[in-house]
Amino acid sequence: MYNDRPHPLLAQIPLTVSPFISLPSAPTLPYTYKPLPSTLPPSTTADANGNEREKIVVSKSGHAASPEDIIASCQALQTHIQSMQEDAERTIREWESNLREEELAEKRRVAPGWLDREEKILQPAKPALPPDDPNSTGGQSQAANIMDQKAPAHSDTAMQQPVASQEGDELDRAFGSMAMR
Repeated sequence: MYNDRPHPLLAQIPLTVSPFISLPSAPTLPYTYKPLPSTLPPSTTADANGNEREKIVVSKSGHAASPEDIIASCQALQTHIQSMQEDAERTIREWESNLREEELAEKRRVAPGWLDREEKILQPAKPALPPDDPNSTGGQSQAANIMDQKAPAHSDTAMQQPVASQEGDELDRAFGSMAMR
């Protein structure tokens, strides 16, 4: 087979020439073609002990990694994300506590002592009138207890008329009175 004589079995098979089949031609090599050396350099994928780790995953950029390297980088990424999340949660808790402290300080500024007592019911102080006032009964004015008085029995029109005159008086005071001519 390596000489010009055909193999005896192949010589028995008749050959037909078909116009649809073209035999491959030999490739032409470039002038810069260099054959591989007979000895290969040491492996770049081996670790320090000389154990070869198989680089299975190859990216489009040509970077190759072994599964152990990928798992290690994923674990490092996961610990980094967890530490960032803990830092963010701690920052949020500090911000919320500072906000509560500022609100509490503002409440204490507005109403000092209010948050420091157990009693939470506010009662207004009752004004004391001088004893020479004829309306005074026990140091309290009847005008101060306006809600305790009964309303006079008037019709609705009688109630509206004094309100209208009070509004008119207020307008006269604000803009001055206008005499009708």
